[in-house]
Amino acid sequence: MTAIRFRLNDADFAEDVAPRLSLADLLRERHNLTATHLGCEHGVCGACTVLVDGMPARACLMLAAACDDRQIHSLEGLRDDPVIAALRDSFHRRHAVQCGFCTPGMLISARDLIQRGRAGSEAEIRAGLAGNLCRCTGYTNIVSAIAEAAQTVAAQGKAA
Repeated sequence: MTAIRFRLNDADFAEDVAPRLSLADLLRERHNLTATHLGCEHGVCGACTVLVDGMPARACLMLAAACDDRQIHSLEGLRDDPVIAALRDSFHRRHAVQCGFCTPGMLISARDLIQRGRAGSEAEIRAGLAGNLCRCTGYTNIVSAIAEAAQTVAAQGKAA
């Protein structure tokens, strides 16, 4: 077992973790943060995307032991985030969700795109979402929802 200390969704934790425990399993099994979905478990689908020190990361590929002294946010921890709120609204309005399995990873990746100013065109959004797979929607509504949210955030001055 490895002792780690980390900040998860703005709360401090100290835990002993097995050396091979993934961050995704830590979040889902120990903290009941089930928005972190496990799809491919190879880092390809993006369903397990979370923020580690403010940057998107694949929780299925990251070992929990590597999270010592790190800050982690799952989608649940971004509930009050203004960019996530704009994305939730636009995903709903644009019907950008079907089965919903990819949605948490899509939202976190889209948030990152908006915050980095990389959601200005359809091509930018599609390139930015290349690591997030959706088997249901065909991406058209997802892309338009992200574009709409980016415009909303920019108009409200919340992208800083």
